[in-house]
Order: sequence, then C-alpha cells, then structure tokens
Amino acid sequence: MLGAAWIAGVALLPAIETSRNGRLVALASRSPKRGRDVLAPYPNARVVDSYDGLLELSDVDAVYIPLVNNLHLPWTLRALARGKHVLCEKPLAMNAAEAEEMAAAAARADRLLMEAFMYRFDPRARDFVAGISEPLHVEAGFGFTLAGEGNYRFNAALGGGALFDVGCYGVSLSRWILGEPVEVLATARFAHGVDMTASVLLGFDGGRTASVFASFESAEHQAVTVIGRGAVRTLERPFNSLVDPVRPYRLMVESFADSILDARPAEIPLSESVANMRTLDRVRAAFSS
Repeated sequence: MLGAAWIAGVALLPAIETSRNGRLVALASRSPKRGRDVLAPYPNARVVDSYDGLLELSDVDAVYIPLVNNLHLPWTLRALARGKHVLCEKPLAMNAAEAEEMAAAAARADRLLMEAFMYRFDPRARDFVAGISEPLHVEAGFGFTLAGEGNYRFNAALGGGALFDVGCYGVSLSRWILGEPVEVLATARFAHGVDMTASVLLGFDGGRTASVFASFESAEHQAVTVIGRGAVRTLERPFNSLVDPVRPYRLMVESFADSILDARPAEIPLSESVANMRTLDRVRAAFSS
C-alpha cells in the first residue's frame, strides 16, 4: 500500500486481509505514526517510511496506489519499473495520454496494471447491468457536500473536481451499458478552482443518451436509472454500498490477484480505462467550449 489514504484504511486494507488469495505485507507512509495507526489492526504487516523503500521489498508482489490523482502516473511507472503489479485508484490518470503511457509501461514490464473501479465487481451492479434490455437513456448521479477548504479535491493541480472524483463513475457506468459516446456536451459550475458541479450529456449511436450528474455541493445523492423500451430500472447507491462496503473491494482485489496468479488479462482491461479517460477529456474540453 503506497500511502495511508482514508480509502486504504476503511476499504482496501480489510479487503486484502480477508481475501482468499492475497496477504497484506507493508504500508508506506511519510508519517510513520499515521502508518502505525492505520496498520494497528494488522499486526503481521509492517510500516515503511518511504514509497521507494516499499517498492524495493522483495516480498511485495503488487501494490495498491490510493494517492492523489496527479501522483498516479509517476508512482505507477516507478512500481512497474521495479517489477510490481499495480492496482491504481480511479481515475487511472489525469488524462488519456497519461493512461496510455501507463498502459505502455505495463506492457514493457510484463506486469498487470488495473484501475480500481471497485463498483464493477459489486454483484448488485453486475446483476443490474445484466438485466437491462434495450436501453434508451441512462441517468447516473453522484453528489454530496464536500467540506474542508484544505481537501485535495479542491485543488485542480492534484486532479481535483467533482468530475474526476465522482463523475468518473457515472461516465464509466454509462459506457458499460451503452458503449462509446459519439457526442459529448457538458457544463460545470466552478469554485475553489475546480468543477464543483458537472452536468454531462453523452450521445450514443442509435440516438441513445446518458446524463451524468456529479457534485461537491449537492444533497447526498447516488443512483442510476435506465429507461428502456419495456421497463425502467433504478439502482440506489450503485457506486458503494452501505450494507457491505468492503465486499466489492474484496472481490476486486481477488480478481486482480487471480489475474496475476493465472497469468490472464485483468477483468477491467487497460483499453477500457484509457477509453474512459478519453471521454473524461472530452467532457472537460466541453466545459470551456
């Protein structure tokens, strides 16, 4: 684990610890005390005082990168160069060009790189998507009120903004259901130097559409509705469940480890992650058009 991020402590560490095919070895933190606090429930894992130091450990096969978005590229490249497989938090990169560079580095290193879109492994989401017939329109929303002026999500240079933080889910899910968009329209309200609320309309072949709402200033909202020719289906909290929040992460890390152990492609291929970044690039371009 590179970093003692919030998501690592509440989801990824317990997911790895309870997985059937992985073992938690070490966590690197620039604050040894925070690292020790986060690892307190895991006495068999050790704290390393630098990211580079962790990458040098011979008993580490793979790393999870939960760092801020602008650090995904450099630390993924370093990890791959040291022979580690990489599970990287979403969004994979700051743009499609970075994602392509990361994919090329993984191919050169002959190591697995996968984007950590854990919702794709949630049985609820899989059953929901599998049950869709003849979709005409997808409505995907993820919003909440983000507090704290010092939060990195308010810093554009670090990859902040509602689109990257939560809108990437709606774009990914819309593409999962409808394919690749042929048209992108978008608008956003900016404050603190980032998009606080983003509204996106994606057009697909056959006149099908998707609307994606992402916000740091709305009431709590997380849902997807698919309007089809014969039915309307809605899934509440498609991107994280309150009932069993660790399970999708555990299923994700198990799938990632299976791909490594069985030498087979990742369940979320890099081509999918690059394509999602291309759509996010088009959305951001539409903000200023």
